Amino acid sequence: MNAALAVGVVAAVIVPVMVVLWYRQMRTREADAVDLAWTVGLGAAAVLYAAAVPAGVGWRRWMVAAMAGVWSARLAWYLVGRVRKPGEDGRYRDLRTKWGQGAPAKFFIFYQAQAALVIVLSIHFLLAMRSPDQSFRAPDLAGLLIWVVSLAGESIADRQLHRFRSKPGNEGRVCRTGLWRYSRHPNYFFEWLHWLSYVPVALGAAPLWAVLFAPALLLVAIRFVTGIPPIERRSVERRGDEYRRYQQTTSAFIPWFPRKGE
Repeated sequence: MNAALAVGVVAAVIVPVMVVLWYRQMRTREADAVDLAWTVGLGAAAVLYAAAVPAGVGWRRWMVAAMAGVWSARLAWYLVGRVRKPGEDGRYRDLRTKWGQGAPAKFFIFYQAQAALVIVLSIHFLLAMRSPDQSFRAPDLAGLLIWVVSLAGESIADRQLHRFRSKPGNEGRVCRTGLWRYSRHPNYFFEWLHWLSYVPVALGAAPLWAVLFAPALLLVAIRFVTGIPPIERRSVERRGDEYRRYQQTTSAFIPWFPRKGE
């Protein structure tokens, strides 16, 4: 199977899956499952590419597939717990309120945009699989090390936030423990870092702009569009001055030492 056909297979699966999930949220008024489908779709696409596209070297294809697959499985497991909880994630509640009567059509477009992201971002894995070099290179090691740091960091951040929220008396308070002392969104930072881990592996096998496209796109989306901005707005609304003080002392994205006043 050539690369174009494999990407076509991914599209042929993810597009109708998102249609089904859009119909489901019309009935349940809970859109959280779109995140789960996005995550699983990307992991499955990486495995498909490794198995069906005979480009590059076999061991490298499966290394990339394993990196994407483990990332997908860990995040999917985390998201399953969130999807099973009653109530819709605040991001989607806000959109539902904002869109009003136009919500059904706009959610359909949103779901298909997520399908398009799966298709486009999955090509990032293909690029990392293409190098014909048989040897295990320094860039391969660098990619693996970045991947380990990203996976560990996101797992730790998720666990620290869950532990904080589970303690009685922390309802409505700001988590400042562990990694959350150094970044207001460490989970998003390490999620983005995961996408950066494929860049050194892909270097030399594709143009630099193509190798950097996925991390750059996700950086813009997380930092300025669908990730941090809506969460920050809700956090200020729910936690008021405590969260404003947190904004004044703590980095929004890249973990760094708190500013004076902490």
